Order: sequence, then C-alpha cells, then structure tokens
Amino acid sequence: MSSRRLPYMQDQTEQTLLAKLAERAGIVTDYYDIAGNFHLTSDDTRRAILTAMGFSVDSTESLTQALQEWDEAPWQRPCNAVQVLREGETGNPLSCYLAMEDGKEGSVVVAWQICDEANTVVQEGQAGPGLSAVEVRFLKGQRHVRIEIPAPSGLSLGYYKLMMRADGLVGGVVGTMRVIVAPRQCYVPPSLERNQRLWGLALQLYSLSSDRNWGCGDFTDLGHIVEWAGKELGAGVIGLNPLHALRNTPPYHISPYAPDSRLYLNDLYIDLERLPEFYGSEKAQQQFRAPEFQATLQALRESQRVDYGAIATAKRTMLDLVYRQFLTDAYSGEEPNLQPNTPRAWLLERFIQSEGAPLEAYATFQTLKEERRLIQFKSTTWHDWPQQFLTPGPPTREYAKRHRKRIRFFQYIQWVASEQLNEVRRIAEQLAMPIGLYHDLALGADRNGAEAWIYQSVLALGADCGAPPDAFAPEGQNWGLPPINPHALRDSGYELMIQLFRNNFRSGGAIRLDHVMAFCRLFWIPRGRPASEGTYVQYPFEDLLAIVALESVRSKTLVIGEDLGTVPDWVREQLAKARVLSYRVFYFERGADGTLKPPGNYPAQSLAVATTHDLPTLTGFWSGEDLHVRAGLGAFPDDTARHQAWEERRRDKAHILRALQRESLLPPGMTEDLARAPAMTTQLCQAIHLYLARTPSYLILANLEDGLGELSQTNLPGTIDSHPNWTRKYAVRVNEILSDERLQQLGAILRLARPLG
Repeated sequence: MSSRRLPYMQDQTEQTLLAKLAERAGIVTDYYDIAGNFHLTSDDTRRAILTAMGFSVDSTESLTQALQEWDEAPWQRPCNAVQVLREGETGNPLSCYLAMEDGKEGSVVVAWQICDEANTVVQEGQAGPGLSAVEVRFLKGQRHVRIEIPAPSGLSLGYYKLMMRADGLVGGVVGTMRVIVAPRQCYVPPSLERNQRLWGLALQLYSLSSDRNWGCGDFTDLGHIVEWAGKELGAGVIGLNPLHALRNTPPYHISPYAPDSRLYLNDLYIDLERLPEFYGSEKAQQQFRAPEFQATLQALRESQRVDYGAIATAKRTMLDLVYRQFLTDAYSGEEPNLQPNTPRAWLLERFIQSEGAPLEAYATFQTLKEERRLIQFKSTTWHDWPQQFLTPGPPTREYAKRHRKRIRFFQYIQWVASEQLNEVRRIAEQLAMPIGLYHDLALGADRNGAEAWIYQSVLALGADCGAPPDAFAPEGQNWGLPPINPHALRDSGYELMIQLFRNNFRSGGAIRLDHVMAFCRLFWIPRGRPASEGTYVQYPFEDLLAIVALESVRSKTLVIGEDLGTVPDWVREQLAKARVLSYRVFYFERGADGTLKPPGNYPAQSLAVATTHDLPTLTGFWSGEDLHVRAGLGAFPDDTARHQAWEERRRDKAHILRALQRESLLPPGMTEDLARAPAMTTQLCQAIHLYLARTPSYLILANLEDGLGELSQTNLPGTIDSHPNWTRKYAVRVNEILSDERLQQLGAILRLARPLG
C-alpha cells in the first residue's frame, strides 16, 4: 500500500510544465527524418498540439491544472474504459477506483458480470469482503483507493462488456469496461502458409471505361475483370483503390484517400441498370430513355477523364427515382411507420438492422447535409449548422425520426452498393481465387464529412496529419486530414477503429492499411502551420494491432501494412510478429549504394509491387513524364535541381537494367546500356514483373496501367487543382482489356512463375 500526493511545485517554469504534459500526452521531444536529420519539437508545436487534443495550456495555472487532471483522471471513474487481452492470456488484475474513508475497503464487495456481443452473460463473480487497497490517493481532500480484482480468463475471441458494482458504499458504485480478447497474429490463408506464392492485378476502379457504364468504372465492370483475371490469367487477387464514400465534387473531394466516410461505399460504383426497381419505375425509364440523358451518358463514357460531378448528378437523380419506386412496391403505411411487405424490402430492413447505429448516423448526416444546402443557400459544412445539429445527439435522433423516409434512402444506397460489391466477392469465391478482392483502407477522412461529424469526439480537428521532410517533399507533407486523438480513442473503447476494420475487412480476402505507422506514431501538424512545424504523436500500438488481428481472424482477411517512409526497425519487427505483411515497392528496394536488392532479399511476409498510385507508372518513369510534369508546375527551384533529378533518374534506370541482367531477365537485344533501352517496352515491363515474381514475397501485384503501358500516374503528390489527379481513365476499354495481348502475355508469364496449384 502506498499513499502520496502529486507535488505541483509553484516554482516550476511554464516551459517545464508544458514539456511534462506533452510527454504524458505522447508528443515526442524530437525525431529523425528519413535522411537522418535531427528535429527538435518546439514549445509552440507542443502547445498547439496539446490544444488540439483538448487541453488548456495558455498559462502556468492552466498547465498545472491540466497536469493534475491528467494524473487524477484514472481515479475519477470506477474502472478503465477498455482492457485488451490476448487469447489464452490471464492478464494483469483489473483496477477498481473507489472513494471511501480509511479502513472501509475491507467491507466492500465488488461484483462483476461479463456479457458477450449478444448481451448474454458469460461470466460473473465477486471479490471481497476483506479487500485491501493497492494504492491510495487524496483528491481535493477526499480519500480514494485502488483495489484489484482478477482479470477475466477463459474468454473466447471477441468483444465483451464488463460491468462492476461496488456494494457497501453509499449509493453503490457502478463501472463498465470493454474487454477485447484478441489473437496474437492476423489471419494468413493456409495456401500461403504452405508456401504458395500468388500474383494479381491492381486497378483504380473509377478508371475503368466501357460502352455500358455511366462514365466511370462500376461493380459490374469489376465483376467482368475479376472473372477474366481469375479464369484466363490465373490471378489470385485483384487490388483496388479505396472504395470509400466520397463527396464526388472536384477538385478537392475526389481523392479516395480523403473520403467523406471510410465506413461506407461510394455510390458512383453502383450499376443502376442492375436494380429491379430501375426497370419497374416508369419515371426512371422515361428519364433514362430521354435523348438529353442518353447524350449526357454518351459524353461521360467518351470522356478521357472521370467527371465526378456530372456522374454523381446523373446517378443521384436516377437513384431518387428508383428509390421512390422501391418504396411504392415494397412498403405500406405512412412515415415514420413504414411496413416492409416484399422479400426485397425485408432484405433492406435486415441490412439496416445489422448495420445499426453507425449507418443510422451516416444517413442522418447525409439527410441533414442535403436539407441544410437547400435552406442555407450557400456552400456550408457541418461546422456551420445550427447548434442542435452540430453533434449527433438527441436533437439529431429526433430529426431522424421525423425524416425516416429520407434516412432510409441513404441506407438504401449503401445496401445496393454493398449487395453489388458482395456479388463481385462471390464471383472470386466461385473461381476459387485464394484471396479475391484486395481492399485499401485510407488513413483518415475529410474533416467536413460524415465520419468527422459522427466521431468528432475522438478527432483532433485543430490539427492535420502528414509526413516529415523527405526526398520527395523537402518541406514535409500535409495531407489535410484530422488525426485521431489517441487518448479520446482509448476512452471510447476504440469504437471508431473497430467499426472501420469490421466494415472494411468484410468484403474481401485482403486489405492494405494505408500508412500503417499511424498505429504506432503519427506526424501531427498544427492546423494552419507548415509541415516543418509538426512532430510525432504516439499511439497505443499493441492495442490497435490486437484489434486488427481480431477483425482479421474473424473475417479471414490477410492484412498488408503500407510501411513506406520513416519506419523504425522495431516497428517492422512488431508488425511482422503480428503477421502484417510489409509493402515493398520495386523502386525503393535498394542497397545503400543505390543498387536494387536481389529478389531473394525481399521478405517472404510481404507484398511486392513495381510502383504505386503516388509514383510514376513504369512507362512514365522510364520516359521521365513525371519530371516533365513537375518542371511544368515549377516544382524545381532552378535548372541545377532539374538537372540533378534527371541525372538521378538516369542512374535509377541503369540500376534496374543491371539488376535484370544479374537475373538473366533482360529482353533479347537489350543490354545494360541505357541507349539500348530508350523506352519502356512490353518485354521490359514483363521482365520487371518476373523479377518481382522471383521474390519470396507472399503476393505480387501488377498495376493494370503498367500492363497497358499507360504514361500518366494516378496521383501527383503535392498537387490538387494544378494536376488532374484521380480522374484518368484507362485508354483501353473493359471489353478490350479482356482480350489485350499484353495482359495475356503478362498473365501467362506470372501464372507460370506463380501457379495457383
């Protein structure tokens, strides 16, 4: 037993108090960037980040109070918010914090009950009387004790609610805790454990063009690609861009990595012509057959760029019409008491019930946004809404009750989107593709979107996240996304992360976690400041890895962590222990002298790719297209910098040729002499992918744009409206892709190098 008061010395300087609070909050004092340069966190940065976390730090008095509140916080609630246990692990005893007079703890009885996710009691018990205090603290003159009760044991994998009640005190004390029981490792398919090595295609779904879609790729196009790749090419996986819900308004709201919500799907991917109510609606058919509408669709199909705004307008107009038909056919009664009376209506109702409160909140946000745009007559965000709608509290729930029919419209959209995506997943399963769909989970979401509104209590809206200075961005990167507040996240029982993983893991066999380093530390930038004034904030790494492992095992989803950039070795070691695959990019896998690593030096527990959406395509890399574009945008400060970039590219290409030569993979007629390889050819592209196929990596992905010889890259980091990011369509249409000789040759080579069985 110990008894102590926290000493808050009045003579401590404000700077010392600031440093102490920042350390407790996980703000690092310094860091090294990827070039090994040392950066010291300034007091201004500390203060701004602490403010974004919700602390008051504008004076010595406020800092003193904040420190005291931080240290006293655990004593102010009966128990911790969450406890993470590993499967088969007993764990440390659980703490219970009680206010009581000296000597009273011996008469207290603490009873507890554990319920599973179906709210069924699975364990219960009690401790006491005769308990003793493990620690004593005096808060504002009142005596508090910490007593311990045994940790839960024997629980199967899953989420539990532990309720503890302390009897023997005036009024009694009740506390609740989320208990998470997780496996130690993520799921890995048995075929990979048996040393099978897979290959697949990666594509940007919106970039698919066809004679039947409405201006961007949709789930029907995806189904055709999956069936062809699985049957004809022998691919085991199809990699996708994030399919998250977007606002679909260019140029700022079309990036799949800055979505409206990561919990739900982008309705642009819905194929309207596969909905029964599309054909059952006379108004929808009239609208669809109208010459003006058909002309619009034809223009959208023929455009070389995805016109998000026009496509969204066309699809939302038609979704409104088909939804009205759905209501007429499937429901009886008046709002809010709509009664489903068809099998299809019951399917929607079951979907709504299974999705629960998160989908209800998302649909409420969309309904409110739609209404406020009409009422306020200007472009507003939820931050400008009336006070009663600023948070998803009781007033918004009452609003939802009054607007049940429109709320159901947005639930309907998510239902048909998820049904169509699941149909594609089933195609992959029927073809016995070992992985099938490989999804991508973005790091964050737009601060003005649905996810930020719903989960604002765990976000630091006064900060952005990004990356420290590196070779590609000497001033650092600011991604404009609000970071999650790790302390508020833990206090919430990790609810947002659980929902994110669950929703994104369920419709595929693999998932890429963008910037997986954020599980350990994330680079925060005070809002409105340059990235150079940012620093790292630490996160509960082990807890987040445990939740990923649990959701991975439950959904049988392989997990890939995008671990590019500044990543400490120990972080990669922990990820590897958890069986999170490393993400290895051909361009970056080099020795200290710049030479490319041999295939055998790639880790087996990895996914290997030639390039990514943020880097040049192979054709663009070889021609220097990205350097031409950057020069045109004024990215090089002078001719010397531009010349150095071209020289570095020349050396990189020479290293590639030498690496291929070492493996005897150079195409006929090609040597290490760059003059003999003036352009990226189909054969050279195939050689690079065969190089990757020789690695022990579990998976390799070939980007569709590389197989097609596309010149322009998907996204040019650091640009938004000065370059057409996220809009490029493939030059070859889907029906032509299915018979493209280049892709058939690439598939034949990789199928031979990595047979499915």
